[in-house]
Amino acid sequence: MREIFKETLLRLAGLVAISATLVCGCQAADDPVAARAIKAEPERKPAAIPKPPDNVTKPGRAGTQARAKKPPEPPAAPRVAAPTGSPTRTAKPSEKPAGRPAGSSLPPVDEDRIAAHNIRKIEGRELTLYTDLPSDAEIDGLPEVFSLALPEWAAYFHIDADNLAGWRVRGCLIKDRERFVAAGLLPAGLQFVNGFTRGDEIWWYEQESAYYRRHLMLHEGTHSLMFGHFGTCGPPWYMEAMAELLGTHQLKDGRLTLGAFPADRDLVPIWGRIRIVREAVRDGRPLSVGEILAFPTDAYLQNDTYGWCWAIAAFLDGHPRYRERFRKLPTVLHDTDFNGHFRRSFADDRATLNVEWRAFIHEVDYGYDLVRNAIELKPSRPPRASGDKVTVAADRGWQSTGLRLSADTTYQLQATGRYQVAAEPKIWWCEPGGVTVRYYRGRPLGILLAMILPDAEEDGGASWPEPVAIGQSGQLTVDAPGTLYLRINDSPAELADNAGSLSVDIRTSRDERPQKSRKAPAK
Repeated sequence: MREIFKETLLRLAGLVAISATLVCGCQAADDPVAARAIKAEPERKPAAIPKPPDNVTKPGRAGTQARAKKPPEPPAAPRVAAPTGSPTRTAKPSEKPAGRPAGSSLPPVDEDRIAAHNIRKIEGRELTLYTDLPSDAEIDGLPEVFSLALPEWAAYFHIDADNLAGWRVRGCLIKDRERFVAAGLLPAGLQFVNGFTRGDEIWWYEQESAYYRRHLMLHEGTHSLMFGHFGTCGPPWYMEAMAELLGTHQLKDGRLTLGAFPADRDLVPIWGRIRIVREAVRDGRPLSVGEILAFPTDAYLQNDTYGWCWAIAAFLDGHPRYRERFRKLPTVLHDTDFNGHFRRSFADDRATLNVEWRAFIHEVDYGYDLVRNAIELKPSRPPRASGDKVTVAADRGWQSTGLRLSADTTYQLQATGRYQVAAEPKIWWCEPGGVTVRYYRGRPLGILLAMILPDAEEDGGASWPEPVAIGQSGQLTVDAPGTLYLRINDSPAELADNAGSLSVDIRTSRDERPQKSRKAPAK
């Protein structure tokens, strides 16, 4: 994992300030000291141990139910439409920052000295790569991958190709650190865990996986491009959010897609961002959007930072309601109140965003479907005395009933309907009680779930209530007033092949909630 810093970085936690240049240090995703593996979600699963039941093929889908499902192809990241309106400052995104020369600003190196230390040079159009690793197709192809990223970066940040002409980056892929120090390619005092950026120079250490090796290069390349073109990368959270978002990629058949949401852990070995978020939530350490925006300059020292920065970027960039506003943020990078601009941009959706963010981090999974898990908040009202009937779509995540349930009251829920929870090789039909051929998160697939979101939490916090299994019939006893949400039990990544709906009757239970017994006063 890694991180980038701005000019004149403060001395924090023993970090030496480096002036007049951008610097970033990034920590490893699976750093053995800083990161702990989640037992239920290992990033590197042993070959002899099968995946847990939550990851087996859905009944009715192609494949054998007892085996792990074949990883689907990651979805291609949608292209970005050019933002409307003008930046809040006079500097335009297409303008180069003051003081940046046309072309490269790389300091000279001694090629003979480099060769004498058995470091080879791989020349690309934008990236000149130095490495002490032996020739390998994956390694030798890194400069070409970097070049493939250029139009992706340009499209995302709305940069004219002409403005990137002549941009050159020097990269060092390192196995033996001391060899690069001796060759003059790495300052002796520069220490980092996994990767580092300074202006048009990037460094990163060799990794166990070809995917993560590319991820680090693209992460650092994003830092370098943003600083070189905009003159800033924004506040710490946004700096790392963009590098993590655009470092997460898909490379297939010579085509590179940046910002691809990973569909399966096997496609992104040792990447670990989803694991970081899951582990924090499991341990009772979920972060709200406001807490992420408040990350300090030295946040990179914490391994969790990169998981949360990826999560907020992936959530906002992939969500149909928030995507356009999030992708306009580069136009206000020079705004001294960048976070204030962010808050104002999402002010009208603040309550909805907070609810959806909490749902996302508590249920995040590989292939999470941000479109089908989008939540529509409704104005809440008390249930009618005669009862209410609501419809729950099988192919959506949590759905608001619009019913505000009262505290110290018990409600009866009765569900009916027939819907599908898989489409291939044939339709697998389900009723509100679910199917016990497959379980998801310890409950039958397709069973009706209910959750009450307390009124006080709709607009803040990062906790998420534990869902209650209702099935065909069940009771809910309410401790604190809140809005009732319903859904069927299924992976948030596997809603696309569901169809149909169920109907739920909701009414106050005839059985009154028992009152707490009181002791008679002593005589």
